[in-house]
Amino acid sequence: MNRRRWIWVGAKSTGTSHLKVGLGCDDFGSCVEVEGTLDNVLIVVASDGAGSARYSAIGSRITSRVFTKNAVHFVQNGFPLKELSGDLISEWIDEIRDRIASTAAKRDAKPRDFAATLVGALVGKETSLFCHIGDGAAVYRMAAEEEWVVASWPAQGEYAGTTNFVTEDPEPKSRLVVVDQEVAEVALLTDGLERLVLNFADRTAYAPFFNKMVKPLAGTMGGRSRKLSRDLQTFLDGPVVCEKTDDDKTLIFAKRVR
Repeated sequence: MNRRRWIWVGAKSTGTSHLKVGLGCDDFGSCVEVEGTLDNVLIVVASDGAGSARYSAIGSRITSRVFTKNAVHFVQNGFPLKELSGDLISEWIDEIRDRIASTAAKRDAKPRDFAATLVGALVGKETSLFCHIGDGAAVYRMAAEEEWVVASWPAQGEYAGTTNFVTEDPEPKSRLVVVDQEVAEVALLTDGLERLVLNFADRTAYAPFFNKMVKPLAGTMGGRSRKLSRDLQTFLDGPVVCEKTDDDKTLIFAKRVR
């Protein structure tokens, strides 16, 4: 039996710009550890619903849940992560788009009304994969390394201040990054936190932030820490963050338990 475990925390916070006009949070995220026949895999997703889209909160929820469902199925059926191809990821995204289209039809809406981004990660023992459409980011640190690496940089759309969404027509191409080394720590975030934790000048992660945030996870038991997730929620809702960004924010941190 594979006994490797992960400890993780996650929280999402409604942006102050949304609160001022009585709107809720359009982000959605999930994190689950799945035991396969070959490996224990951590599956993490963060999705940011476009603020200009009427049903973006539903779009981000569908995006996260369908991606997670397919990733869980892939792992539980014993497939190695090295066999997860871009073509298969495209099939997962097609299912997300089909589900959104079906939901839109029931509401007499258009798929673009459910516009959302996708940052997804499947982290195994020796191989990890990161899938990305739009802005937000996945950041990781390899075992025995100090540097935090941005797996895929936030994408800008055709115009300044825009990005790509899973609902675009034609279908946007997803970015797939494969890491063939052991990942010890990983973080996924939506675009509300980009300017706080990423150095855009040299396209790097701001290591002091990630080191500080992951430190409380050391020495804890595997699984989701509800207490630390509540602490993270308080931090995201607090003045230190909200004075620097008024957007919705989702942040998920995970650490491999030795």
